[in-house]
Amino acid sequence: MGLQFGVFDHIEPVPGQSLDEIYKDRLSQIELFDDSGFYAYHLAEHHTPAVHSLAPSQNVFLAAASQRTQRIRLNPCIYVLPLHHPLRLIEEICMLDHLSDGRLEIGVGRGGVLEAYFWGSDWGVEENMAKYRETLDVIRLGLSSDSLTHSGQFYSFEELPMRLRPKQTPYPPMWYMRNVETAALHGMNSIIVGNLDSFSANVKRYHQLWNKHQGLGSRTAQGEHPKIGLVSHLVLADTDEEAAESAGPAWDQYLWNLFTPRRLESERRGLSNVWDGKEVRPSGLPQREAGSAFREGDKIYNSDRIDPGQIGQQRESAAFRVIAGSPDTIRRYLDEYIATGANYFVCAFHFGNMANEVAERSIDLFVNKIMPHYVE
Repeated sequence: MGLQFGVFDHIEPVPGQSLDEIYKDRLSQIELFDDSGFYAYHLAEHHTPAVHSLAPSQNVFLAAASQRTQRIRLNPCIYVLPLHHPLRLIEEICMLDHLSDGRLEIGVGRGGVLEAYFWGSDWGVEENMAKYRETLDVIRLGLSSDSLTHSGQFYSFEELPMRLRPKQTPYPPMWYMRNVETAALHGMNSIIVGNLDSFSANVKRYHQLWNKHQGLGSRTAQGEHPKIGLVSHLVLADTDEEAAESAGPAWDQYLWNLFTPRRLESERRGLSNVWDGKEVRPSGLPQREAGSAFREGDKIYNSDRIDPGQIGQQRESAAFRVIAGSPDTIRRYLDEYIATGANYFVCAFHFGNMANEVAERSIDLFVNKIMPHYVE
């Protein structure tokens, strides 16, 4: 299997554009991705007071995208499960899988406790994690059964008929973001963030743990090879200098959108007990980065690596990264990427306050100058 390509998107505000114009432009971009052979479009879920997601209801937006596309897979990545009632989500997953003619994929995760706090949900980190796990159990059972019986801490159902069933069996492919160990343990595809410094070790870790937990050489529940990929915010131009010049301001605005509104609202309300700018993780979770056992002998690992474009403030970006350069520069980067053993590469073309024409130029160069070198 050759390298496959996906797109990750937040859908952020674009200066001078109304919300309906932003939606129309994004849907046109997704049509282009569909025509160009991208495997999947991955859409994040974030809610007020965050401003870096203008499509907080992924299912509504992806339903529209399903009617404008023919081949590309549509992937909420992730559903923030503690914020969703499992029955409502089961029903909407079934609807969207049929509306897309079986092209839905499902990303799952627990999200952050700050948004749970504003939603009046269980925002204590351990309770939030427990609700995530139970919701996932209910969704998997409900999607693959004719009736649902479950008794748990948050939800109880007894022989509830599942009138809607997904088009794909036993359910659409599942993804877990930002932790390859959790993904491998539960038989899910994985997308992580960061750069190539440690990516090779994480790919090795994912495959070893997949073979351990799922069986040597086994496939996903849908019979596919498991995918492991890295998200890279990406700007291409004719020259490295032009690409870096376009990427810098957009990246600065992306970082502001990602952090500042939530921080200001938390400070205004005195919510240091909920969120103090540092992530608090539930007990017992595996580390996100591969340990020394997986990095041993990793020839790709290089802690001094500089990403193409050398765009600033990389380490303040919740591990997301941006790379910028000419097609030749990006091809050299992707040659290193393939050497990690990964089979999936995820592009984020449109971020921050980037103008549409800049994103569309990057997409055009990537489709015509990059993808033909790697697609079998």
